[in-house]
Amino acid sequence: MLRFIEKIGDKLILQFRDFLYALGYLFEILKETVRFLRRRQVGYGYKVLVMQILFTGVEALGVIAIISLSIGAIIIIQGLNLLPQFGQGKLVYSILIAVITRELGPILTAFIIIARSGTAMATELGNSIISHEIEAYISFGINPISYLIVPRFIGVTVSLVLLNLYFNIFGLLGSFFVTQLVRPMPFMEYLFNLLSTLTPEDLFSSLVKSFVFGAIISSTATFYGFRVERSSTEIPQMAIKAVGRSFVLCIIANAIITLVYYL
Repeated sequence: MLRFIEKIGDKLILQFRDFLYALGYLFEILKETVRFLRRRQVGYGYKVLVMQILFTGVEALGVIAIISLSIGAIIIIQGLNLLPQFGQGKLVYSILIAVITRELGPILTAFIIIARSGTAMATELGNSIISHEIEAYISFGINPISYLIVPRFIGVTVSLVLLNLYFNIFGLLGSFFVTQLVRPMPFMEYLFNLLSTLTPEDLFSSLVKSFVFGAIISSTATFYGFRVERSSTEIPQMAIKAVGRSFVLCIIANAIITLVYYL
C-alpha cells in the first residue's frame, strides 16, 4: 500500500513539474513573439511565417468550405421545416448564430487545424531533434524558440482566426444558396433577419475563441515536438500526444469562454 502511494506521489510530482515546464515554455514563446514582431528585418523567420500561413490557412480552405456549407444548409433546412410548426420560424437565425458563429465555427476549425498542422509541426520538430538540427542552431547562438517556434505560433494563430471568419461567411451566407435548391426564400429577407440577430458580442466571442485555440494548438504541438529525445519511434508517439492534448485543451477553453460569455 505504501509503495502504491509513493508511485502516485511520484506521478503527481512529475505531472506538476511538466506543468511548470509547459508554463515556462509558453512564457518564452510569448516573450520571443514580442521581440519577433518588433524586429524590422525580414529574415528566415518571416519566410517560415508565410509558409505556415499558406499550409495552415490556404490549404485548408476547401475542407472548411465544405463543412461550413453543409452545417449551415442543414440548420436552415431543418429550422425552416420544423420551427414554423411551433410559431418560431425566425428562431432559425438565432440558432444559426449560436451554432455556427459562437460554437461550431471556432471549435471545428480548431479540430481541422489540429489534425493537419498540429501533427505536422510536432513531427517536423521531432525530426529536427533526431537529425541534431536544433543542436546546430544552439551551437551558432540561434534561439530555436525565436527561429522555429514563434513563426509557427503566429502563423497558426492568424490562420485560425481568418479560417474562423471564412467558416462563418460560408456557414451563414454561402449555405443560403445551397438551401435555395431545396427551400427557396428571398435573400434580402434572410440577410436582414440574420444581421438583425447577429451582435458584436457574438463576433467577439468567436474571434476570442479562435485566437485562444490557435495559441493552444501551436504551443502544444511544438511543445511535444521538442520532447522527442533519442529515437525516431518517439516522433509518432509525441504527435499523438500533441493531438490528444490539443483536443482536450481546446474543449476546456471553449467551455470556459462560453461560460464567461453567458455569465
